Amino acid sequence: MNYDTAQFLKDASELGVELEQDQVKQFLIYYEMLTEWNQMMNLTAITEYNAVMKKHFIDSISLCKAVDLSREISCIDVGTGAGFPGLALKIAYPKLRMTLLDSLNKRILFLNELIERLCLSGVETIHGRAEDFAKKDQLREKFDLSVSRAVANLSTLSEYCLPFVKKEGYFVAYKSEKIAEETEAAKKAVFILGGEIKEQVSFTLPDSDIERNLVVIKKRRETPGKYPRRAGLPVKEPLM
Repeated sequence: MNYDTAQFLKDASELGVELEQDQVKQFLIYYEMLTEWNQMMNLTAITEYNAVMKKHFIDSISLCKAVDLSREISCIDVGTGAGFPGLALKIAYPKLRMTLLDSLNKRILFLNELIERLCLSGVETIHGRAEDFAKKDQLREKFDLSVSRAVANLSTLSEYCLPFVKKEGYFVAYKSEKIAEETEAAKKAVFILGGEIKEQVSFTLPDSDIERNLVVIKKRRETPGKYPRRAGLPVKEPLM
């Protein structure tokens, strides 16, 4: 398919991301496969080209407003879904060593096929729950960075994501507007889990009125061994 990519390139450039033509082609293949597979399974409610490019791809790579992604760092995307933000970040920043974790196997099958089609290296997928893979003998405290765009309150997301992060690493949560109360309510949970809320980066996506917030949490201490709790508890009974 031939798409007008001018707006996408402009939006990325406004974020400080200059994409090569090969990367643009990868994003276009991503879009085509996303919409194709979406007819067979529920990957996204957003399917129109410009909306996907802005609300999924540009939104994903907007992490660069809070984190230096030019370095060769390890990152895990917890609850990656259709690969947002992790796979979009990997395309934009090829040096990233990316792990995509999701509890639904059919999403992982989609991501595996997409990764193969895009000829990407330095990216792996894992089918499973955060509560299981954050255990000591799994992926606990193995990553420089953890990210999540999953729909959950910040206390719950912190319990899922902070155990994966090395001491002095970061967890960044993607949030929409009006999250001051949620952030305040999560401070105790973040502290219990060994983290500290460093900053909240607020902005609108380029050429839009879409408000976004990146909540940046630094890992100060090892997460106590009893966290994350067993499956379901972080959602039902968030740490407060």
